[in-house]
Amino acid sequence: MFSYKGLIPVYMVIKKLDGCNYSAQTIWEKTKSSESSLKYSCLKEGSQYISDATDLSQLPDAKYDFIISSNCLEHIANPFKAIQEWLRVIKKDGLILLVLPNKDFCFDRNRPVTKFSHLLSDFENDTPENDLTHLDEILSLHDIKMDKQAGTLEQFKARSLNNIENRALHHHVFDLELLCEIYNHFNLKILKTYKKGQDYIILGKKND
Repeated sequence: MFSYKGLIPVYMVIKKLDGCNYSAQTIWEKTKSSESSLKYSCLKEGSQYISDATDLSQLPDAKYDFIISSNCLEHIANPFKAIQEWLRVIKKDGLILLVLPNKDFCFDRNRPVTKFSHLLSDFENDTPENDLTHLDEILSLHDIKMDKQAGTLEQFKARSLNNIENRALHHHVFDLELLCEIYNHFNLKILKTYKKGQDYIILGKKND
């Protein structure tokens, strides 16, 4: 997505990029550690942090010029808590660029888009990342044929019950209208929205 031939080739123009992953080992990537570096482009690397997206307490306020996140927010049980942290660690006029899946092109295609009020309630109630509120809906409406890693329905259910370890579930389903509502709620000035095939893209600037 962000490399030289990607849709948004930001790696070409930035000086440095640090990475954040919820665990040292995930079902998508090999083992990482907080001591390792993040190689994100040819001859470019940054620091690797092992930290949940909703708790970046190891990072100081206003450290970064921007946050980029691709196919992450839907995996977070309390997305507003994550965005609040992302806003904290970016500078005044900092940017937040999000890429999220279009449900029509993935296994969420049968699920409804999450209501803004539900996301706000999760934030106000400090919903933890081990929350499985949406599990019944997911098990009922998940198009398992479009999820190659899911295995059988029983295997998928077992994986889902252990979501705090693997973070594979899509807790919430987004579209551009919901993303714009979220950005407006957090006083992020929307600079660009884009719908391209399987991706929704939104770019906003922090307003202090």
